[in-house]
Formats: sequence, structure tokens, C-alpha cells
Amino acid sequence: KRQGSSILLSNNNKQTTMKLSFVGFLAISIPSAASAFSLTMGTGNSFGRVFRISTWGESHGGGVGVTLDGCPPRIPITREEIQIDLDRRRPGQSRITTPRNEADSVEILSGLNPENISLGTPMGMLVRNKDQRSTDYLDNDMNVAYRPSHADATYDAKYGVRAIAGGGRSSARETIGRVAAGAVARKILKMYNGIEVL
Repeated sequence: KRQGSSILLSNNNKQTTMKLSFVGFLAISIPSAASAFSLTMGTGNSFGRVFRISTWGESHGGGVGVTLDGCPPRIPITREEIQIDLDRRRPGQSRITTPRNEADSVEILSGLNPENISLGTPMGMLVRNKDQRSTDYLDNDMNVAYRPSHADATYDAKYGVRAIAGGGRSSARETIGRVAAGAVARKILKMYNGIEVL
């Protein structure tokens, strides 16, 4: 029931008043066929629903990491188990990867008790950047041109700003959060479903 610029909601003899602009009221009261099947490009960095990850950090910032929400409680998981997968993706292990020398040592900031048992609360995992050399990007043509075969142009289109040094979120270091969360997902799949991921 609409009263001026407010909407009165009734539910089992309880009434709640919600302030809403006229445009907002129209948006929720008029169904749109187009909105049922529209695709928009968002700027989100979160993926999943039940097991949801949000990656954060930049290649030349203080570090990169992930917030994992949806890990069940009472899962035994150690920093070393996650580190095994991070060591597999670590840079500088072949001549076709970046020569950047990073240990990629994970810190688990939240979500585990002192006995390394998951609490069912969001897990925060951080890998600090140690070997970034921003001047390699800023003292040449890379500060005015997009790098070939990199996601610099896509990053600029998505966020409307460039992270020239290291590509920001379009760096391969962004995958650290996905790998760390994947190590936890692997443990859950094995415990609950008997699925082993190699």
C-alpha cells in the first residue's frame, strides 16, 4: 500500500514503512520482460553461491588473497595443504613464466581455530607480494600503450582506470586466491563425496 513517498508493508499484523523514491517504486512494481533476460558487465570479483570466493589485491600492491565464504565447519585443513597447491602455481619455475621470484607463502587470517579446524565462518587467506618491480613498467612505453597478449585493455574497459604496474587485477597473481580456495574445495570434495582431484 503506497502512502506518499513511502510503501507500507503488512505481514501478520506487523507493519513496516519503507522510504522509496517514485522511480524506485516503479522499478519494483512494473515487471520488465527485458530484465528477465539481460546480460550486463559487472565489476564484481566474487564467484559462486554456496561456496563463494572473493579475490582481492593487485600484482604490485601489498599482496593478493581471497575471502572464502561457505566452507563447512569442522573441516581439518592446514596452511601446508594450501601451500602445496600454491607452490605448483608459483612463478619462476620455468623459462616460459615470469622471472619474478615470489615464495607465495600463504597466511590464513581467519576461519580456522588454533587446531586448524574450520569454524564455518569466512576464511581469509593472504599472500604478500615481495618481488614487484614497478619501475620496470613505468620507465618505458608500457605506461602509454597496452601490452600485447595481456589483459590491460580489458581491465581498462572493465574498471575505467589502468593499473600500469604489473597489470593490477589482470595479473596472473590474481589466480593465487582461486588456487588457495580450490585447495579448500578439494579437501571438502574428498571428505564429503570421496572425489579426489589430482
